[in-house]
Amino acid sequence: MRLSRFFISGALTVGSEVQLSKEVSSHIHRVLRLKVENEIQLFNGNGNNYQANITHIGKVVSVNIHSSAPGNKESALVIHLGQAISRGERMDFTLQKAVELGVTTITPLISERVQFRFDDKRIKRKMSHWQKIIESACEQSGRTQITQLNQPVELQQWLTISEEPGLLFEPNATARLTEIEQSSAIRLLVGPEGGLSDNEIQTVLENTSFKAVSLGPRILRTETAALSAISILQAIFGDI
Repeated sequence: MRLSRFFISGALTVGSEVQLSKEVSSHIHRVLRLKVENEIQLFNGNGNNYQANITHIGKVVSVNIHSSAPGNKESALVIHLGQAISRGERMDFTLQKAVELGVTTITPLISERVQFRFDDKRIKRKMSHWQKIIESACEQSGRTQITQLNQPVELQQWLTISEEPGLLFEPNATARLTEIEQSSAIRLLVGPEGGLSDNEIQTVLENTSFKAVSLGPRILRTETAALSAISILQAIFGDI
């Protein structure tokens, strides 16, 4: 039987008693209807899984941690996804599935055709929402390390943060993902619904670490492009 897993943002120690958050407690009590002595699994992003037994059920659920073990779900391929912000559930879907596929870092990008109203309060709400999606995807997929979510940045700024090899997906490109040189760390750039502008594409390709590659003859939606590329790269260089 598969154990229910929960992310806990705090220290976890074998032998300790832990009170879970009201949100997690409510899910355990009212949705899963677990009982005292039932076993669950906790993780806090440090790479370990913690086995625990429920000791109290109520508005706040208490558990006793009785053992821990390192997780083994992380890919050796380090993928940094630069995803131009897409609207509504498309961005949520991309983040969720990218985490399930093993992406290490995600940076939301602001490009010319991004349709998003930017102000501090809205970005703060979005970051909190996206972080919860990432944590939930880690719970579901068995990962013990939380995908890093960076603050949204302008595309031009993101291009300069690293010298890791980068891939830009361009329908007119002749190179394929199966032809790129093997690397242990890769940056992926995926544009918004309207794609990157010609000027942006030129700017990206002038960055010597980026190479234009094709995902086939068909035009893919932004969320399809990201997840197709991640899947192919994990199959070639990663753990799929």
